[in-house]
Amino acid sequence: MAPALKAVAALGDLMAACFRDLDAAARDPARKVAWCTSVGPAELLRALGFAVYFPENHAAMLGASRRATGFIPRANAAGYSPEICSYLTSDIGAWLSGHTALSKPCPEIDAVPRPDVLVYSTNQCRDVADWFAFYARAYGVPLLGVASPRGVEDVTRDLVDGVAAQMRALVPPLEAVAGMSLDPDRLRAAIAASREASDLWREVLRTAAHRPAPLTFFDGCIHMGPAVVLRGDPRAGAYYRDLLDELRGRVAAGAGAVPGERVRLYWEGMPVWGRLRDLSERFASLGASVVASTYCSSWVFDALDPDDPFGGMARASLELFITRTDPVKERILADEARRFGVDGLVFHDARTCPNNTNSRYGMPGRLEAATGLPAVVLPGDLNDLRMFSDDTSRLAIEAFVEQLRPGGTA
Repeated sequence: MAPALKAVAALGDLMAACFRDLDAAARDPARKVAWCTSVGPAELLRALGFAVYFPENHAAMLGASRRATGFIPRANAAGYSPEICSYLTSDIGAWLSGHTALSKPCPEIDAVPRPDVLVYSTNQCRDVADWFAFYARAYGVPLLGVASPRGVEDVTRDLVDGVAAQMRALVPPLEAVAGMSLDPDRLRAAIAASREASDLWREVLRTAAHRPAPLTFFDGCIHMGPAVVLRGDPRAGAYYRDLLDELRGRVAAGAGAVPGERVRLYWEGMPVWGRLRDLSERFASLGASVVASTYCSSWVFDALDPDDPFGGMARASLELFITRTDPVKERILADEARRFGVDGLVFHDARTCPNNTNSRYGMPGRLEAATGLPAVVLPGDLNDLRMFSDDTSRLAIEAFVEQLRPGGTA
């Protein structure tokens, strides 16, 4: 493996500062905390002065710590099925157990920040609505949401107007909780900050189109932190400017994230958070660089527009990969495979995340017929490691990479 990016240290400091500010806001009667889904209307919340917390980020931290699986049965005992999203079950299970992953980077934090309001969008799945409803009942605070269309073929004006209207309808109840009126200039500024970070994040990810790739999907899963938790905050853009400079330096020096890169792969689906390092090292040991993914690209929002705040937020929400029909997804994947010059695709079949699993209805075969690119499917899960077999994945990865190497049997 190549040496770690220098930006990792700055990333740790930035994320810890974000969590400490959330903890301080929750303890300060003069400040308000809003919980938001990871691709919900965070910019609107920033503009209204809320400190914004993202439970999906917390769930991913639980997964990366390899403790998530132990908390899931607690949520199951409370009536939440083991078949539903393991982000939801591990997060609720941790809460019921009095544990927070925030204590690892910030030992002084002993609980997630108490919300004053919870805001979701179902652009990802229905599970987020049920997840947030649990906490609305537990804390006795308002629950607000956007019911977003799924299976979107064309992002039409009617669809954009419908979602934008729902977002506008959030403003009065949010103003009531915030104790202030929405300032249009603050909203434009928050959206401008998000768009800047989004553009820079896209450029960070696209450095991997170079050979050798200066970063991998596994690096992206770590460095995407600010794109998730600091949307609408200028600190995210500042971080990605520095990271982009470092990656461009790697490109200029011909330094790859995987020394001796021989095979280039695309990852489709959720990460296996508890095996992120293991999978990174497994692929690297075989000379395989996983150079791109739909997951990390989910925080690239080209439609955000400070001059059309609600329309831009609505269009960005509707354009998400996860919301689209299979034919649209297949076109996007084919385009990305060409952009990054990959030799094959890795589909993660995440047991508890059917909404972001695309290997179950013939897509890998259709893509191979259209592009000539073979695929391998790895069964697993985002957080529940009982669904993931180290031995099975190792054998599948080794066989797949072997057939893709020059002189292989692909």
